[in-house]
Amino acid sequence: MRAGYSIFLLILSLTVCNAGKLSNTFYKNTCPQVEKIVREIIQIHTRNNPSLGAQLIRMQFHDCFVRGCDASVLLDTVSNSKAEKEAIPNQSLGGFDVIDDIKAAIERVCPKVVSCADILALAARDAISSPFKKSMWSVQLGRRDGRVSLATEISGNLPSPFANFTSLVQLFKGKGLNVNDLVVLSGAHTLGDSRCGAFSRRLYNFTRKGDADPSLDPTYAKILRKKCPNPASPAITVEMDPGSSLSFDNHYYDILLQKKGLFVSDAALLTDKNSNKIVTRLQRSRSLFFTAFAKSMKKMAAIGVLTGNAGEIRQNCRVVNP
Repeated sequence: MRAGYSIFLLILSLTVCNAGKLSNTFYKNTCPQVEKIVREIIQIHTRNNPSLGAQLIRMQFHDCFVRGCDASVLLDTVSNSKAEKEAIPNQSLGGFDVIDDIKAAIERVCPKVVSCADILALAARDAISSPFKKSMWSVQLGRRDGRVSLATEISGNLPSPFANFTSLVQLFKGKGLNVNDLVVLSGAHTLGDSRCGAFSRRLYNFTRKGDADPSLDPTYAKILRKKCPNPASPAITVEMDPGSSLSFDNHYYDILLQKKGLFVSDAALLTDKNSNKIVTRLQRSRSLFFTAFAKSMKKMAAIGVLTGNAGEIRQNCRVVNP
């Protein structure tokens, strides 16, 4: 009797421990088709929107760096309390409709089982992976959704495009990420574009004397000034990785070493000896970048996750459960 009871307690304790951890097989018994559903819907959307990978990886980054990876960035504003998506850095986020489509499809098959946080993690991975016809990194699952989303919490939690190296390192360290993760995850800037306002100071008034940033290639700065008149128009965007903004590769490090990184925060990666070495290594090998990116994404996707009984499984990703 005692032996049987001891075994029961052991099994119970293991169950409780596993309930608080992310796992590659989290939905094996409750929703085994979840990854297939996400992948198929992403494939449909990427055919019509080749920039979806850039949109969703940015959305995941912005979600995880504020309150952890809890899908708080997906919540809509309620009453007078503005949600995260209303904050200025998040107003250019895209892909919310895709997450809605995926959530609706999964709810029809596995109601009240799969979190929006897990859907976002899978969707971002699959949107990047779609052109490669294979998964570029594994995604551990088991996150639960947060119930709070505040625009006021964005400041100080998302890295600024104007940040210097010291500020970037401190911010990433606070999220459990190191210098290597900083340089590797910055490689996601190989995808997508940016509004001129995020870098126009580098072109026209870097030291408030009407000058350009000396760390930016002068010829490239001239090209950017033609594309982005002063004052900056929010309607104009520029590729972050010229000529390669729809391709997930290590080309970002090429342009970085050519002093063509778009943001101050990009150029900052060359101001530290160790960071500069990492940039050079990643520039030399696409396969090394892919491997490193997979490792850093696993770390980033685990920032401040809610597991076990924390949070909830939202039925609609835009609103908390009643």
